[in-house]
Amino acid sequence: MMRHKRYLYFIAFIAALGGLMFGFDIAIISGAVPFIQPYFGWSELELGWGVSSLLVGAIIGAFGSGVLTDRFGRKKILILVALFFALTCGITAMAKSPGVFIAARLFGGLAVGAVSVLSPMYIAEVSPPGRRGMLVSAYQLAIVSGILISYCINYWLHDVENNWRWMFATGIIPSVLFFIGLFYIPESPRWLYKIGRKEESLKVLTATGGHELAKQEILEIDKSLKDNTQSINIRALFGPAYRKVVFVGFFLAILVQVSGINTVIDYAPKILLAAGFDIRNALLQTSLIGLINFVFTFVAIFLIDKVGRRFLYLVGSLGMTVILVLLALSFYFGMSGIFALVCIMLFIAFFAACIGPVFWTLVSEIFPNRIRGVGLAFASFTQWVFNFLVVLLFPHFLKLAGGASTFAFLALMSFLQWLFTYLYVPETKGKSLEEIEFHWEK
Repeated sequence: MMRHKRYLYFIAFIAALGGLMFGFDIAIISGAVPFIQPYFGWSELELGWGVSSLLVGAIIGAFGSGVLTDRFGRKKILILVALFFALTCGITAMAKSPGVFIAARLFGGLAVGAVSVLSPMYIAEVSPPGRRGMLVSAYQLAIVSGILISYCINYWLHDVENNWRWMFATGIIPSVLFFIGLFYIPESPRWLYKIGRKEESLKVLTATGGHELAKQEILEIDKSLKDNTQSINIRALFGPAYRKVVFVGFFLAILVQVSGINTVIDYAPKILLAAGFDIRNALLQTSLIGLINFVFTFVAIFLIDKVGRRFLYLVGSLGMTVILVLLALSFYFGMSGIFALVCIMLFIAFFAACIGPVFWTLVSEIFPNRIRGVGLAFASFTQWVFNFLVVLLFPHFLKLAGGASTFAFLALMSFLQWLFTYLYVPETKGKSLEEIEFHWEK
């Protein structure tokens, strides 16, 4: 039993390194913003494009990866993604013109978008039901680890010559480790079964969960795929059979972004500068925010398979709503920067403990086997579109409308996330992927 568990944890760890690169790539830009804006002579809107250009690539990468992974498997595409991470980190670091910088960010986004689909999908498909929530949450832990590492790198390098170049270049190291590790993990058992390689599928399931559990899961996979072997396309997602689950995945993906998490992740130093901190302390406090994000993710890892996904999502959404209202009031009444910092830390704590890990767990497990690749790609594509819009427009609206109005709007979005979860999101704790699929058929 311990042998199966160790092997499962090893392959989940390797797949989760994609999350580390995801977190690194979306957050390293935050420390570079104060230096690349004057270097390239960008306005606020041009800065928004420079930061959000990665997300345009992520939109394409998320959508395209669903089709590719259903055809070529999870593992091969992940290997290609790891190469993209390494190459684009190097090119971004060497960019001498805005065009090259943005092009490198766009191509880096392809890798970020693809890994946001592939890593949680792979982990969900290799994990037994009782450990799936924890292990997919570990993918979110890898994301916040990447964010924390990038924040620390930004602070350590802020006084170094060509600091922003070195910030991006450091991403090459974990990219190479991710690339090497992928050669030591198996292909997804559910993808193997879907394409007819049933013995290999059983072998992987046995290695990760034991013989008895593997036999049970094989029967459930066979039942879920029976009479559903024809190819799937994006149009089929909106047919009567899948409309309800696609509706839930679509709105979860929108609300997780418009509730404001990436305004804090990408623009924390800029928000703190607006609240009255100097650049050195803004970068230092941003590192502290990254630490809070990292620490509170463990809350979700320990609780997600005990109290459930739905409960955590409701608590987190309500907590974020209250904190964003307080943050809006702090800007409206001109309170001290320390109060704004405390609000941001509490906002991050609620998101890390209740929303971030649970979102990726839910969207990786709610879609039926037949449409999981395309369905998860669609949900990921949607969240990247709204991530892009929020990150592109945030600095413009922060300057135009001010902090009070901007954060009041984000508070309203967090409340809508709570309401949607209460009305439409089912509990999936302790259920096999096939049991969840049968729920949508009722």
